[in-house]
Amino acid sequence: MAKRLVPAFNRILVEKIVPPTKTNTGILLPEKNNKLNSGKIVAIGPGIRDKDGKHIPLSLKEGDVVLLPEYGGTEVKLEEKSYHLYRDDDILGTLHE
Repeated sequence: MAKRLVPAFNRILVEKIVPPTKTNTGILLPEKNNKLNSGKIVAIGPGIRDKDGKHIPLSLKEGDVVLLPEYGGTEVKLEEKSYHLYRDDDILGTLHE
């Protein structure tokens, strides 16, 4: 049975995007210092409540590609895959093509 993590409150589960190190034909690519620290959202929490009890949903959705902070997040391993948990307000922005 596959495990599925549903984040609590305003947390977001992200799978980091690792740029390829070589091409399909086996040519090694040089590492670039200006690569973006990005990831794809795989699960989101339900949101939080304000002091009056009003529900505040998250501004992001599953499938969004986001820009992540250089440090932070909690690493989580599920079935040999590595993910990171962030709070909604830790995400720096979304990336669009």
